[in-house]
Amino acid sequence: MILVTGATGKLGRLVIEELLKKVPASHVIAAVRNPEKAAELAHRGVQVRRADYSQPETLGLAFQGVEKVLLISSNEVGQRAQQHEAVVQAAKKAGVRLLVYTSILHAERSRLALAAEHKATEESIRASGLPYVFLRNGWYFENYTENLGPALAHGALVGSAGEGRIAAATRADYAAAAAAVLTGSGHENKVYELGGDTPFTMAELAAEVSRQAGRAIAYTNLAPEQYQGVLESAGVPKPYAAALADSDVGVSRGELNDSSGDLHRLIGRPTTALADAVAVAFKR
Repeated sequence: MILVTGATGKLGRLVIEELLKKVPASHVIAAVRNPEKAAELAHRGVQVRRADYSQPETLGLAFQGVEKVLLISSNEVGQRAQQHEAVVQAAKKAGVRLLVYTSILHAERSRLALAAEHKATEESIRASGLPYVFLRNGWYFENYTENLGPALAHGALVGSAGEGRIAAATRADYAAAAAAVLTGSGHENKVYELGGDTPFTMAELAAEVSRQAGRAIAYTNLAPEQYQGVLESAGVPKPYAAALADSDVGVSRGELNDSSGDLHRLIGRPTTALADAVAVAFKR
C-alpha cells in the first residue's frame, strides 16, 4: 500500500493521478485532513483516510498496513518541523518500509529561510532509522505562471532575483518523479536534487511572457526590502512576503539552480520547457 499525505493539495492530487497510471486504485491511500474533499478519489477506488499533521492521533490509524509513505511537506511555515516529526514517528511505529519526503533543492547547504524546516525534517528522518528518499524539489513554474495577472496589468515582473538562474519544473514533473520512486525499486536512502533541464533568469521569463502576450513585459529588479513591500501591499502576509523576498535573494546567489539531471532521469523524459509552462498559463 502506498499512502500520499496532503492528497487533495495541488501536488498531492497530481501524485495520485500518476500513481493510478502505474498501480491499481486499491493500492493507493489518500491521506487528507478533510475526507469530504477526497470524495472523487474514493469514488475511483482510492482509499481515503483522515490524517492531520497537527493531530498525531490521526496518523497512527492512517498508516496501518502501509508500506510506503509520501510525506508532502506542510504549507504551514513555522510549524512544519513539528508536524513532520509527528509523521515520522507515526511511520516508524507503523513499520513503514519507505518514507519519501518532498524537501527543497540543495537542502543541506541552502541558506534560504524556507530551507531550515526542510533540513530539520531530513535530520529527523535520518535519525528515525527508516529507509527514506529525499525528493529535493526546486521551484515550481506555477510559482510564476499562476500569478501573471499583475505583471500583465502593469507591464512588469518584479523581484529581487537579479541574474540568478532558476531550475524550475512543473508540479506535474515533480509528481511524476514522486510516483516513479514510490512504484520503483532501488531508491532507498537516495537523495535526488530535482530541477528543470533548462534554468532561466527572471529577465528570460519576462521575455517569454512578452512573446506570448504580444506586448512588452519587463523584469524590474528591486532591493529585497522593496520587493517585500510590494508583496505586502498586494496582500501577502508579512512573514510569507519576507520568505519570498529572501528566496529571491537566494535565487540571485544560485541556490535554486541545478544541473544534476535527476528529475529528467527519474521521469524518463525532458522536463517541461519554459515556453510550454507559460503557454499553459495563457490557456487558462
